[in-house]
Amino acid sequence: MPMHRPTRRAVLGAALTVAGTGVLAACSDGGGHGGAHAPGGAQDSGTYVSPGGKEVAAAEKARGSGPVRKVSLTATRTRLDLGGGTTVASWAYGDRLPGREVRVTAGETLDLTLANHLPQPTSMHWHGLALRNDMDGVPGLTQRAIAPGGDFRYRFAVPHPGTYWFHPHSGVQQDRGLYAPLIVEDPKEPLAYDKEWVVVLDDWVDGVDGSTPDAVLKELSGGMGGGGMDHGAHSMSEVEASEAEDPDGGSPSRMMMGARSELLGGDAGDVAYPYYLVNGRVAGDPETFRARAGDRIRLRIINAGGDTAFRVALGGHRLTVTHTDGFPVRHAEGDALLLGMGERYDVLVTAGDGVFPLVALAEGKDAAALAVLRTRSGAAPGASVRPKELDGKLVEAGRLVPDPSVALTERAPDRTIRMRLTGGMADYDWAFDGQPYDAKQRRPVEAGERVRVVFDNGTAMWHPLHLHGHTFALGGNAAGARKDTAIVLPHRSLTVEFDADNPGLWMVHCHNVYHAEAGMMTVLGYRG
Repeated sequence: MPMHRPTRRAVLGAALTVAGTGVLAACSDGGGHGGAHAPGGAQDSGTYVSPGGKEVAAAEKARGSGPVRKVSLTATRTRLDLGGGTTVASWAYGDRLPGREVRVTAGETLDLTLANHLPQPTSMHWHGLALRNDMDGVPGLTQRAIAPGGDFRYRFAVPHPGTYWFHPHSGVQQDRGLYAPLIVEDPKEPLAYDKEWVVVLDDWVDGVDGSTPDAVLKELSGGMGGGGMDHGAHSMSEVEASEAEDPDGGSPSRMMMGARSELLGGDAGDVAYPYYLVNGRVAGDPETFRARAGDRIRLRIINAGGDTAFRVALGGHRLTVTHTDGFPVRHAEGDALLLGMGERYDVLVTAGDGVFPLVALAEGKDAAALAVLRTRSGAAPGASVRPKELDGKLVEAGRLVPDPSVALTERAPDRTIRMRLTGGMADYDWAFDGQPYDAKQRRPVEAGERVRVVFDNGTAMWHPLHLHGHTFALGGNAAGARKDTAIVLPHRSLTVEFDADNPGLWMVHCHNVYHAEAGMMTVLGYRG
């Protein structure tokens, strides 16, 4: 796995002029008055629905209020055991990685209190859920950050079954151990299976040889800091405090060079991670899932990584894809899946007789994560195993067809929003339309509209784009699979459509956590 300090570091060492995402010290009031159009189509004129406004409350009331599921979590500093004798100091929900799974039934109300025992402010975003806007967990946009020693009560109806997850929306905290699955069960579950295996993929750097995600961002951004600049959802003084606790002066370079993938259109990623994990375990000491030969197993696969796409296959098995990003599709069979950061797939497999490797190849990075499916005794596969299915038939998101129960109705778009993805490694200036994130700049939509969004990737890098609070149909028509996160390949375009049926202020951003922090985030705002 290449980990050299590249010669282009000298180029990256040029001044970081706009890498901060426009840190937001206080929650937006939802307003925004002025007369100018911002570059790239964003607007700051007019009045927008507030995250705590009457429109948001009315939409929540319409979802109903089912039985309440109460949960308490604590974000804290801890030591995590990654297996194989590897332990790291990190931040997590409790003392486990991933954090404890939260499981509810569609129609219930989730009532979760997050206590912040971290040295920085934090937050919690519910990735993929169409929830009320003031519970979406974006500091400076939908809520105030949760201060160290404070807590926040997230309470909202959970309308849609599926595989989701939660993580902070504060700086690069997601690239520590702060993530966990959220499984929303279907009270009328149509699938028949014997067992369920939740599989969370991750790329890991925190606490290894002094590395932290903040130090990685600093290196990628050219090593420039201070000067009152802001990074993400915390201030530079907080970054400096973090680095004082986790000094990075002796940590190795984590900048990746030479990572290439045809599936991703070229450059595979920015960060050379020392470990790749399945359910918090290194490949040399993998998690083992036990079943009986012939069992029908539902795998819920989540990519919680910061900078890595994973190509996933189960040796000796075919995969039947049933859902993507929580929403059902017409069943499609294949050998392998490709998941960008934030994407999820549900698959069914019929367990064979033996011991089988579940391999998550870090696409283009010459490394892999591993777990094991075991139905009888026998030697476990080694960490270097690469089943032939990895090079077999890939199930492609763009070819999936939505289940009729969730397909959008045929309708001409009322509004088209075009966003050009811009930036590059030379200045690490990732953005939409050349403008780094500013929460006051909103791209307007109106409630009730069918909205078409065209993402035009003008960069040499792939980007997994995520829309908060909605799912969209791929391909710009009602026949596309319903998703909330989708890969846009370099120098290609992706068209999606969604119904504007959830009022508020909603983020659209690259789910590469470092690209987002450099500025590739924007806001879709419902007009008030």
